[in-house]
Amino acid sequence: MEIQAQRNTAETGRSTAAALRRDRSGTSPVGKVLLHAVLIVGAVIMTGPFLWMVLSSLKQFSQVFLIPPKWIPDPWEWSNYKRSWEALPFGHAYLNSFYIAFISVAVKLLTCSMAAYAFAKIRFPLREPLFVLFLATMMVPHQVTIIPLYLMMKGFGWLDTHLALIVPASLLDAFGVFLLRQFMKSIPDELEEASIVDGANRWTIYWRIILPLIRPALAALAIFTFLGMWNSFFGPLIFLNSPDKFTVPLLLNLFRGMYITDWTLMMAGSSIAVIPVLIVYIIGQRYIIEGVTLTGIKG
Repeated sequence: MEIQAQRNTAETGRSTAAALRRDRSGTSPVGKVLLHAVLIVGAVIMTGPFLWMVLSSLKQFSQVFLIPPKWIPDPWEWSNYKRSWEALPFGHAYLNSFYIAFISVAVKLLTCSMAAYAFAKIRFPLREPLFVLFLATMMVPHQVTIIPLYLMMKGFGWLDTHLALIVPASLLDAFGVFLLRQFMKSIPDELEEASIVDGANRWTIYWRIILPLIRPALAALAIFTFLGMWNSFFGPLIFLNSPDKFTVPLLLNLFRGMYITDWTLMMAGSSIAVIPVLIVYIIGQRYIIEGVTLTGIKG
């Protein structure tokens, strides 16, 4: 009996030690190391094209497609950035992209939040079927609707204007409405009922109560919209013709020649163009994670 008790004590000690070796997430040290190794490999793979772009922007033209590849520039051609900036009107394209993205973000936040509030908090006939039908529009590829959209913009006289980019992008977006609606569903109805008792109308409730409570979701949607508009190439390619109205991605396409492409200048221009995207993402990554996570686990 005494020997059995000692064995039981030893087994309990080993179990306790094993439990102590596990962190709060329940992952063993070996599993944690493997997980971090996989994440590091994935990060290296995903950052590889970005590093190649930046390093190629600092190479001589003859070094871009050497076999085997030469990653480190020799010599470092910092003048490629100056030549790229001066070769095309990047400053004007930057302003075009900024104000198109800014207006699109502001209007989309307003329209999507209003529609999400209606679907989340206002009871009306066929609310749920209409919401499902609205979500079904996400399954329609943008390329399918581009011809009707082009004809509409032509009918409005908006071809070769920025309105052809801002208005369609600023209207109701199924993903944005879904994201905000899911967040609003997590807000207790008692807050709205108490506001109504105090004499607040629908607009006051939406503007002064609902919107401040969904700031993480609004920030996430704003960042997604800004990145999408800044990187958009297909829409500007279809609707814009005048170089003075080009956005940054469309301007970069001008580096492509009929017979040869100056890849060093294109990579330098691409590196310049990606700076606002990196800044927005670095500043807003916390809001993206918070907004998407809370929207997914609530409501």
